[in-house]
Amino acid sequence: MKARLPSYAVLTLLVLFLVGPFFVIVAASFSAGSTLAFPPQGFSFKWVEKVFTVESFQASFALSMFLAIVATFAALVLGVPVSYALSRYRLPLAETVRTIVSSPIIVPGIVVGLALLRYLVVPFGMDITLSLFLAHTALVLPYAVRVVSASLENLRSDIEEAAVLLGSSRIGAFFRVVLPNIRGGILAAFILGFVTSFNQVPVSLFLTGPGVRTLPIDMLGYMERTYDPSVAALSALLAFMSIGIVFIAERFIGFSRYV
Repeated sequence: MKARLPSYAVLTLLVLFLVGPFFVIVAASFSAGSTLAFPPQGFSFKWVEKVFTVESFQASFALSMFLAIVATFAALVLGVPVSYALSRYRLPLAETVRTIVSSPIIVPGIVVGLALLRYLVVPFGMDITLSLFLAHTALVLPYAVRVVSASLENLRSDIEEAAVLLGSSRIGAFFRVVLPNIRGGILAAFILGFVTSFNQVPVSLFLTGPGVRTLPIDMLGYMERTYDPSVAALSALLAFMSIGIVFIAERFIGFSRYV
């Protein structure tokens, strides 16, 4: 037992290091004071209630939710065929293709955001929402390809070949056999992409403009103007939302098997 004490101590310190800031933010969000501080000054729900009355938060939340859903869906529409081709066929330069597809998460987000601003928005005057959609789709695509590819690797190819031998077309076998068997991986990729897109900061920071801001960027701007606990309250709500999504996904599809 004594030999395990150092391990337990290190584990306890690690857990405190990881979850400590989260508890600080949650505690600060229920403060009765007028400034963001810890320990909290009393207890009140007024800052949680205020979050739902700030119009900019409502608009930016709607935009972030729209981008997260639509961009992740678009990434899956592109990523599933790419994953299938990489998993089922011996393509030339397959590893190069994987590297290119993964580049949005390998290259720093600030570099990606600046590049998209310089080569999409500035010369062509592209609509801000459209540029955000394209950027978020590119950022989510690597997760879609990797998660769906892992799911396809675990699916025996002879099942699909059996469907073809029994008279199904290759496309028919894909929709009737492959897709139903990798739906867990597709759903896991969607959840991972949704959370990634919703919480995206570096790229969105370069591409947002007047009146068009994602929620994380709006929160940064709000903190520059007002330093009250409402930002902590909103942060706590978003953290609980993300934790709830991942918990439900783990409960029903075994999220940890795919990521």
